[in-house]
This record gives sequence, C-alpha cells and structure tokens, in this order.
Amino acid sequence: MSRAAEMVSSVVPARRALPRYLVAATLARGADAGGAVGVVLLATLPAVGATRPALLGGLLATCLTAPHLLGPLLARWLDRAEDGRGRLAVGFVTYAAAVAAAGLLLGRVPVGVPVALLIAAGACGPLLTGGLSSRLAALLAPDERAQRRGQGWDAVTYGIGASAGPAVVATLAALVGPRMSLVGLGAATLLAAALVGTLPPRVPARDSPARVGPPARGALRAVLGPGPLRRVTGVTTVAALTGGAISVLAVALAADLGRQTVSGALLAAVYGGGNLAAALLVTAFPLTGAPERLTVRWAALGAVGIALCAAVPSFPLAVVAFALAGAATAPLFAATLAARSAYAPDAVRAQVFVSTAAIKVAAASLGTGLAGVLAPLGPRLLLVAGASVTLAAATGATVSRRRSDR
Repeated sequence: MSRAAEMVSSVVPARRALPRYLVAATLARGADAGGAVGVVLLATLPAVGATRPALLGGLLATCLTAPHLLGPLLARWLDRAEDGRGRLAVGFVTYAAAVAAAGLLLGRVPVGVPVALLIAAGACGPLLTGGLSSRLAALLAPDERAQRRGQGWDAVTYGIGASAGPAVVATLAALVGPRMSLVGLGAATLLAAALVGTLPPRVPARDSPARVGPPARGALRAVLGPGPLRRVTGVTTVAALTGGAISVLAVALAADLGRQTVSGALLAAVYGGGNLAAALLVTAFPLTGAPERLTVRWAALGAVGIALCAAVPSFPLAVVAFALAGAATAPLFAATLAARSAYAPDAVRAQVFVSTAAIKVAAASLGTGLAGVLAPLGPRLLLVAGASVTLAAATGATVSRRRSDR
C-alpha cells in the first residue's frame, strides 16, 4: 500500500472517532470543573463535623486544583508511550476513583486520607484537559480548516464542561447529597476513560524513530525558549490571570451597581455563556491565519471587553459587557490550541499541552486569590488593571515577534 493510501486509511476512521472524543472530553472537563464545587459543598455537611466549613472547603478545593502543576511529570510519562490511550485511561480512572473515594470518606476517616486522595486526583487533572487535547490533531484531516474546526469543537467541550459540571454537581447535591455528587463525577470520568480506549491508536510515521522517553527539559525548552510558543504561553497566562478573577470581580461589580450578590453570579454566568456561544461560532466558522497572531489578537480583544466591564454605568450594560468579554475567550482558546498543535515538537507534544494547561490553571487560581486580596481597591480599578496587563502582554508579544521576524 502506498504512503498516501496509508494516510487516508488512518485518517478516515480517526475522523469517525471525533464524536466519541468530544463526548469523552465533555465528560472529563465537566468532572474537572465540577470537582472543586463538589468538595466545597461536601465540607458543609453536618456529618463532616467541620467547625469552619468554608475554610475546609477551600482547603479541599486547593488540594484538587494546585496539583495541576505536577501535570508535566505525568505528561512526560504520556509522551513516552507508543500509544498513549492506555495511560490516559489510567489517569482518568485514578481521578474517578480518588474523587469518589474522597467524597465517601470525608468525615468518616482522618481528614488526611481524603486530602491525599484529592491531591492524587488533582495531579491527574491535566490529563483530562491538555493531555486529552494532545490527541485531537490526529483525529482530524490534516488541512488547516479541518484542524481549526476541530479545535473549535474542543473549545466547546471546555465551555460546556465549565458550565455544566458545576451545575450538575449542585443539582445532584440537592437531590442525593454532596457525597453522591462526587460519586457521579467519578462515574462520568470512568465513562470518559472507556471512550478514550475506543479512540484510534496513534500511528507514527514509517520513517520516524522509535519513541524514547523525552527529557523534561525538552518540553521546558519548547515552552520557555525563544519562539512563538513562549510568546503564546506568556499572553495566555496573563489572560488567564485576569480570567480567574472574573467570578470575584463580577460579584463585587454587582454590589457596586447596587445589586444583590445573586446578580454577580448572573454576570459570571453570562461571561461563561458568551464563551460557549462564541465557541459554537468558532466551530461553524473556523479561525484562519497564523496561530500566534490569532492568539495575540483575541487576547487584546478580550482585554478590551474586560475594560468595557469596568466602564459600565448600569447593570443591563454590565450584562452585555460581560457577555462580550466572555465571547472573546473562546476564539482565544481555540487559537491557543492551534498554536500548541503547530509549534509543539512531536517528541514532547503531550508535555507541551499539559504544561501550558497547568500554567493556565495556576495563573487563574492566582488571579482568583489576588482579586480577593485586592478587593478593597474596588472592582472597576481591578478590571482596568487586568485589561491593562493583558494588553501589555499582547503588545510585548507583538514587538518580540516583529524583532524575531527581522
């Protein structure tokens, strides 16, 4: 069989696997997003016996999110595999078992046990996000339009997961209790693991060398060394810092506009709704152009949207501004996926995807914390500051690219 025929025969079944990938990705990202909400609700159970439930809930949520920074170590393990489906599935199953067990055991055993389980689950979290995304390109036709449309669909799974995951957890907690809501997240992740196992294997090129364990410094060099990937990572990290503060600043801005706390939650929901709507548009009308320039452009547009949020004089206009700001995040994320796919060396592809995802999670967590610490400065000033640093990062990346082009 000719090389071209081999490529066609491998791409066609891979493209048929895309719906299974999207279902698995939606389930996994929903579980990843809903886990923190679930453990916070769990800490409020009288049976848990926490004297300060909010403090315990925050500690448990941190145990689930902070270990994302360990993701690059698992990504190296993933990159060493000839076919990473099995190792992805192991990560998914570990997350499912650890989250469900922590939910069932908290308040019934010493707190260190569920804490350790949540740390183990958090370390696997990046495999549910960047690790799974690293396999997407192989499921798509090689032309740019098909790749960009697939990246748009991947952005949709993140948008649905980020909104549906916490909502499903809250609903299950109300119906059957927080413990069972975490068990439900575990079940969803197990189903995602089963679907990952049905994806086509990664087929290396005939003339490619045997895969060996790439050194961790290879991924660091790819992400932090001179080049477009470093500039893209820098811009998206700064944008994530601002994005992580949105939920806190939305509540504060609603109060500044004379509205109740629930109105702040509405603004945060509108921000997520704008993201999801734009992700669907990006899927229908794929982005075109160089991934680096697209990333910088949409980061700048998102910063403009954040600045508009700071300037609104009334709540209805705040709803519009938050929807526009949220809408810019979907094409930004799709452009980031395109950049990772285009610029990541094949030997460290999973490490690049997982490392950049982990950096974004850490930046978003830092943004949330900073928003709480700096809250006395007022939401408008903090929104302007967030927009300013993102615009500065976009400008710096543009200047660096032009110098590099010369």
